Amino acid sequence: NSIWVSTDHDEIEKVAKQFGAQVHRRSPEVSQDSSTSLEAIREFLSHHHEVDIVGNIQATSPCLHPSDLIKVADLIQKEGFDSVFSVVRRHQFRWSEVKKGDKRIIHLQEVHARRTRNTLCKHSSLRVKAKGLSGGGKMAYYEMRAEHSVDIDIDIDWPIAEQRVLSFGYFGKEPLKEVKLLVCSVDGCLTNGRIYVTEDQKEMVSYDYRDIVGIDLLKKRGIQVRLISERDCSKTVSAMQLGCVAKVDVTNKLQVLEDWQKDMGLSWKEVAYLGNEESDVECLKKVGMSGVPADACSLSQKAAGYICKSNGGCGAVREFAEHIFLLLEKVNSARKQ
Repeated sequence: NSIWVSTDHDEIEKVAKQFGAQVHRRSPEVSQDSSTSLEAIREFLSHHHEVDIVGNIQATSPCLHPSDLIKVADLIQKEGFDSVFSVVRRHQFRWSEVKKGDKRIIHLQEVHARRTRNTLCKHSSLRVKAKGLSGGGKMAYYEMRAEHSVDIDIDIDWPIAEQRVLSFGYFGKEPLKEVKLLVCSVDGCLTNGRIYVTEDQKEMVSYDYRDIVGIDLLKKRGIQVRLISERDCSKTVSAMQLGCVAKVDVTNKLQVLEDWQKDMGLSWKEVAYLGNEESDVECLKKVGMSGVPADACSLSQKAAGYICKSNGGCGAVREFAEHIFLLLEKVNSARKQ
């Protein structure tokens, strides 16, 4: 089996590859606002003859679960259906249009009967078909749970979808755990990596106040923040007055990270790491939550689970803190499910 993302957008391609997906670059002909999913699938199949079964997942349906995909695939592979599309059960009023000005009095029992009538509505989140078919052949429908069937079609759908994801989204097989430790690289993450040298040979660096606020917010949420650097920047860290444990002049960042993790009695799922250099790669791979600034080196970007929109020393720490807070919301939501 293979997972493909069909896109004509460079940033979407970059993110897809970071998460292990393969990318099919759409042609301009099927990248128009009026282009249909079927046109994109046909183009994909014309370039990938090895694919026998296609599952079309809409990016606008964020609550789809792997279990839905498995059950739909079984309908084709084990039960012999040629194509399957998803539906969702709705309990809604059904009205018939009358002439303008006409008035009808509907008995309460009739309203109740119409309201409670079950209706299966086609849902756009999932469609699977055998190669060479355009939704024909022996067809079946798969009924999705209503809470998994949210679609993002217009702007107002975004806040609804965000809450649905927190309540019903899929967060992986393993239970989520709260982050209790963030380890942040000083040079290139907390600072922009530039070092200014004065005439009397003193070093100066700059940092963003938003990052200091981010560290304070993490502490208030009970998350310990520790700093690490390969450079002897103890005076710089001291001058920032962050109140964080710091380890400088480090030759092996992973060893320091492992020592801190063991000393605090944490699992790796409870540790987050923000780095930006090749020396951070093994640390980024080890922890439960990893991030890099937007201007981090390519190797660290490939190893990270989250790439900030902000550069190092320009709000990346604050942004990553917000990303951690979102995980905490997911943890709390998962506990309530």
